[in-house]
Formats: sequence, C-alpha cells, structure tokens
Amino acid sequence: MTVSTGPAVEVPWRRLDPRMVVVEPVRTLIKFVPVLLVVLITGSNGDPVRPWITLGIGVLVVVAGVVRWRTTRYRITAERVELHSGWLRRQRRSVPRDRIRTVDLTASPLHRAFRLSVVAVRAADPGGEHRHGGLTLDAVSTAEAETLRRELLDRRAPEPRDAPAEHPAGPAVRPVGPAAEELARLQWSWLRFAPLTFSSLAGVGAIAAAAFNVLNELGVDPSEVGGVDDAAERLAAAPLWLAVGVVGLALLVVAVVGSVLLFTERWWGYRLTREADGTLRVRRGLLTTRSLSVAEERLRGVGVHEPLLLRAGGGAQTRALSTGLGREAQGGVLQPPAPRAEAHRVAGAALRRLHPDGGIEGDPTRMPLLPHPPAARRRRYTRALVPVLVLVAVAALVGRAWPGLAWIWPGTLVLVPLAALLAADRYRALGHALTPRYLISRLGGLSRRTVALQRAGVIGWTVRQSPFQRRAGLVTVQAVTAAGDGGYHILDIGAADAVALVEAATPGLLPRTRD
Repeated sequence: MTVSTGPAVEVPWRRLDPRMVVVEPVRTLIKFVPVLLVVLITGSNGDPVRPWITLGIGVLVVVAGVVRWRTTRYRITAERVELHSGWLRRQRRSVPRDRIRTVDLTASPLHRAFRLSVVAVRAADPGGEHRHGGLTLDAVSTAEAETLRRELLDRRAPEPRDAPAEHPAGPAVRPVGPAAEELARLQWSWLRFAPLTFSSLAGVGAIAAAAFNVLNELGVDPSEVGGVDDAAERLAAAPLWLAVGVVGLALLVVAVVGSVLLFTERWWGYRLTREADGTLRVRRGLLTTRSLSVAEERLRGVGVHEPLLLRAGGGAQTRALSTGLGREAQGGVLQPPAPRAEAHRVAGAALRRLHPDGGIEGDPTRMPLLPHPPAARRRRYTRALVPVLVLVAVAALVGRAWPGLAWIWPGTLVLVPLAALLAADRYRALGHALTPRYLISRLGGLSRRTVALQRAGVIGWTVRQSPFQRRAGLVTVQAVTAAGDGGYHILDIGAADAVALVEAATPGLLPRTRD
C-alpha cells in the first residue's frame, strides 16, 4: 500500500528590505561626492550643462538602486540557500546548507540608520576553483538578519513549512535557548597594542591618502591649510637634525593617535561568546558593527599570531581556523590585539570541549614544544648570514672601486649581528607537539605563529626535501586541511621524526612496506 504524503510545499521567494531603495543610492552617491562637488563648483562658471549632468548622475543612481532591489530575491529551503540577482547580467547563487561554515552580519552607519544589516554566508567550496563559496544578502532588516544567522547555523532538522504564508517576513523563529557563555570582552588597557599592529598603521595611511585625494579633487592645496606652508618654511631653515626629528615626531603622533582611534572603532563593544546554537560569535564595532558566527562543529583549530612589533610589546592575536573564513587581514579574528597570556587563554577557551569520557583538554597553544634538531639551527644561521655576508663583500668591493662610496661598507656590517639575532629567534620559534586531539606547530621570526590543529581535521600530508635538507637529514612536513590556509608547515624536522609524527597523528595513513 502506498501512502501519499501530499504535494511538496514550495518555499516562497523573498526580496531584500525595501529600505535598500534609499540606502543603496545614498551609499553610491557618497562615493561620488568629490566628483559631484567638483562638477557643481566648476559648473557655476557660466556653464549651465554641468549641474544637469550632476542631476542626471543622481537620477541614474536612484534608478539603478530600484532595479537592483526589484531584481534581487532569495529563499532558504531545507537543503540550500538560493540568491537570484541582476537584470542585464543575471546571477544565480546556490549554497548547500550542510556546507555553511560561518555567517557574518555587518551594518555600516548608513545601514544602522535604517536598521538594516548585511548577511554574508560563507561555505566550503566543493568545486575547488575558489577558496571559499558563499553569498551575500545586502541587506535585510536587523531582526531578520539575526533570525537568518540562527537558522543557517542551526544543525537540527528544519521545522516544517506547511503554511509559508503565515511567515511572510521570514522563517519561523525557534524558541531562544540558554544564555550565551561569555569567553572574552574588551579591556581598554589593550589600547596600548594599537600602534603595534601593521593593519592599524596601514589604515591611518589609507585614511590620510583618501583625505589628500579629496582635497586635491576640490582644488584645495593641502600645504595652504592651517599654516602648513609656513611651518614647512621654518623647518627648511632649521638644522637638518631638528627638522628630521620634528617631522618624525609629528608622524609618530599621527600614527599613534590614528591607530588608537581605528582600534576603538573596530573593537568597541567587543565580546566573544559561545552561543546556545553551537557557534562561536564575535561582536564588535562602533560606527560599523560586525558580528561573526563560526559553527563550532566546523572549527578545526586556532592560531596565535605574534607579529614582530606586537610580540615586542608582549601582545598577540587569536584567529579561528575554519572553512569559509577568508585570508583577508581580519578573516577569522577572534579577539583584538591583547596580552600574550590572554591570547592563549582565548585560544584554549575557543577549543575547549568535553571529551566523550567527560574530561577537558587544556590550552593546546601553551603546550611545551619539542625542539628541532641542531641541523635546523645551522640552516637558520646559514640562510640568514650568507646573504648578508655576500652583501658586505659586495659593499667592500664597491668601496674599493669607487672611494667616494667607501662609507657604504661600514654600514652593512651592522646587518651581520642583526641577521644572527634573527636566526637565533627563528630557531627558538621552531617546535611541534602532538596531543590526543591536536597537532601543535610553531614557526616564524618576524611574524611568529602558533597553530593548534585538530588531528581529525588533517586530511593529508605533504613532505618536501630540498637538496640542502637532504644533506642535513631534514624534511619539511605540511599538514593539509580544508580550514584556514589549507596547510600548516613543520619546518626542518628530522626525516625519521617526520615519519613517526605522521603515523602517530593519522594512524594508518602512510602505506606499510613489507620486509
């Protein structure tokens, strides 16, 4: 006897929030403000056409925003998320729900003014052509964005949709579970690390360059603003050491103040929580709010990063290793630059889960690591000192051939002890360890990185050996994974130790040879 289950319920398509009809044109027009101002200002000098050109640009932007809203629709079925967009150039995006790894909610000041959010769904890409797959809904209401976040990361079976008309604004909201567990929150003492991060300094430079371009488009000479020209003339008349010192101090003050302001904007209200739906969630931002949710069951490890300046100040930063997280500067960041001990604590808290037997494994990134063979130390010194010694020799030859350049040779000698210190630091950084659940590796000199990778997340191994490594009896092993950078290296480990490590980490993966 055949039992009829009735016709399948068609999941209705939904549009983006209608307020995007206003937000999208305003956002586009803001980008053209310098050009529009130039057109308006120059258009007032007897040319009545240019103001009409400005008005025409504005009308086209508004029409484009309306067309974009009308031609964009999405829906969420039990199996996948679908997004259709475009009029002349149509795009169809479809993401299987079981491949979704992270959901990122972002709201710029303009979006926040209209209570909207941008939902970025990131997923593992099975095709291999792109590093990550996904789609972006720009934008939906703030309440709808939170509902989508919970639903897309919920691994439970989807609720039946027998009556979709009862929920025209979106899927049904599940009852709210237990309160989230807070793992970390912002400490304002961490502001001292703001000038020690390259991203903050680069951000200050980008803002300064943008401001200069805007002034240049408006026909304003920056040297005439605020007595800059007079100050430049006084510095030109001052002794060279004084002028260099004043300029250097001014740049340092601008860099420090600017980096502190950028740090405040990025990390205002920062909280890291473990949600009841099984996700790690990072919330932050003052003007532009951001919320990153990582499916905890898809988390494959963490990395504690210590760039040179940040490490010199005793700081570090923790990042999640998961598929769906990009390689951009802020991809997978779980916390702001913080004290090194706090970074390791957050790394352990993000990974801490109950074992099947009820035990809890400690913080993997704090584990003592096995040092690498003395041959690895020799390679560090060789690779650091040989290029510097060659440079010193070339400088000496140049000084002998051209006496006017003899001063170059003494200056290059300073590089020799610096290279030796770098080699020693790089060797101290080398190390690895294996725990019941994690493979831990550390490397780097100018930028040190400690990675704790789940053994279950290792899907393969790559072993490389250069001619120089072969002579020293060393190899470089890479643990291949679908998360993070796709692979993590253990540099200059003994050949026999590498085989033992691979066999212990992934038993049975290596082919067995017959005696």
